[in-house]
Amino acid sequence: MRVMVLEDDPELGPVVAARLRDAGFAVDLACTLAEADLKLSVNRYDCVVADRSVPDGDSLTLLAAQRAAGSVLPFLLLTALDAVSDRVAGFEHGADDYLVKPFAFAELVVRVRALCRRERPSRPSVLRAGDLELDLPRRRVTRAGVLLSLSAKEFAVLELLMLRAGEVVTRSELIESCWDEASEPMSNVVDVLIGQLRRRLGPPDPIATVRGVGYRLGGEA
Repeated sequence: MRVMVLEDDPELGPVVAARLRDAGFAVDLACTLAEADLKLSVNRYDCVVADRSVPDGDSLTLLAAQRAAGSVLPFLLLTALDAVSDRVAGFEHGADDYLVKPFAFAELVVRVRALCRRERPSRPSVLRAGDLELDLPRRRVTRAGVLLSLSAKEFAVLELLMLRAGEVVTRSELIESCWDEASEPMSNVVDVLIGQLRRRLGPPDPIATVRGVGYRLGGEA
């Protein structure tokens, strides 16, 4: 799941992005409304976490523009403006959630994950492919009943492969869904991660390589 964080605080912004990445999200960071608007125009996101007050205005204007264009992208407003009137204004402009600073990062992660699930209501909470089982709410992966230890990025890649089980998932699709702008799409980052994931899953290898294209969970290469 890919999230955009709109936060101009040079200390808080990178920390919020880092905590969300640790929780398994791909995160892009924007510091102004103009930068956020550009990212929204070229990338697909599952949720936006936006500070109300940024150097070039109020993020409510960005939210209102998105809603006017028909977007249902979930927005969580993250702000020090805690008056009832401020919260009401946020919801009236189309916000889905509101978290007041200071806040607990654990709560932020839970709220963002809930909003991402709301955006994809048809996604099951437990994915199964062969002897693999991926429990999304509990962030657990088992193979033949044995609990596996995966990194957040490995979990994200396996989730996408299991959602598309039997289909070829291209490297560019993996990059777009599981990495953010801090990654280098032209590097072998995907191939390295797939190698790590294969070692975690153990034999027999459930991931087929489709040469020159990408990977498929199940089936022959």
